[in-house]
Amino acid sequence: MANTETTSLVPRTFHSAHFDELRQSISSQVTMISTLVDQLMRFIASSRKKDGTEAGIETALGEALANAVIHGNHEDASKRVQVICLCNTDGEVWISVRDEGYGFDTYALPDPTGSGNLLATHGRGIYLMRAFMDEVQFEKGGTVVRMHKNSNAAPPAQRRTQ
Repeated sequence: MANTETTSLVPRTFHSAHFDELRQSISSQVTMISTLVDQLMRFIASSRKKDGTEAGIETALGEALANAVIHGNHEDASKRVQVICLCNTDGEVWISVRDEGYGFDTYALPDPTGSGNLLATHGRGIYLMRAFMDEVQFEKGGTVVRMHKNSNAAPPAQRRTQ
């Protein structure tokens, strides 16, 4: 029987009571990743004004999904990757990706910027997620990654009121 533990992928604190939520689940096939990334980026764009960070968010999302499919679930099509994306009206974004793998030691990852790793063809996914998102956390032994991008709305003092 499949593991029936239910863990909320929704962030513990979300700064706005008004947010949109998109939940998706895909089988662990690499070919499924780009379609889901496109769908999630359209969803994010509907709540977040363009500010030049879109490519970074897309890269972080793609890396998180690739890690879940390839490293977490070992491309086992019978296993699922669950994604929850929350966007509030100020453009704040939370993305949670969960796989059915065994996890990993998030502190034992080699530094991809180290001289011995500069020419490696892999090993940069988590580095890129951390570079492009404002916050990245791993939970459940590395089977859940939560990524957060801060609001890109103008601060209250800069908003015009009519």
